[in-house]
Amino acid sequence: MGSQLHNDLLLLQISAVLKKIRHSRGLTQEDVYNDTGIHISRMEAGHVNFTITTLQRLCEYFEVSLVDFFKNVQKHGRT
Repeated sequence: MGSQLHNDLLLLQISAVLKKIRHSRGLTQEDVYNDTGIHISRMEAGHVNFTITTLQRLCEYFEVSLVDFFKNVQKHGRT
């Protein structure tokens, strides 16, 4: 068993919410990288199992709480 658990469905739901938030802010992936140093393109593709610290940093950047972010993930999972 690997050192990290991997849940493809959850990663895809999180990636979809990240992309939706970024689009709603009118930002490109390059904007996010230039402002944060985070390669959000890899995260949005759902291929990277990133840390909660990285997600927290992006939420701060987007001015969204982690609680609200995961509420959106939960809603996305129901659609």
